[in-house]
Amino acid sequence: MRNCNRCSCGCGCEAAGIKEFRVNGTGRELTLAELPVGATATIVRILPHMRGRKKFADVGLVAGSELLMEAHAPFGGLIRVRVMEASMALHRDDAANVVLKKEE
Repeated sequence: MRNCNRCSCGCGCEAAGIKEFRVNGTGRELTLAELPVGATATIVRILPHMRGRKKFADVGLVAGSELLMEAHAPFGGLIRVRVMEASMALHRDDAANVVLKKEE
């Protein structure tokens, strides 16, 4: 993993095109695409280059929302999450732009 300068949006690496992020230089942030099945987490932020950002915000996928990972497709591609008592599917590439804080 490479260190990078923080950009103005706070994602840390968007300007450099790097999809790895650091929190205060201590470790790697968890994304929705990496969340294991059955785990719950809280959304910290959604990176600005996510496709359909407004569409997902309309169904509750916003910073501060709590979610539960329900399932992963067997060969990648889609994942299913529960947000605010609604179950939704989204592509793993889009989920990689949702930064989480995992519940203990």
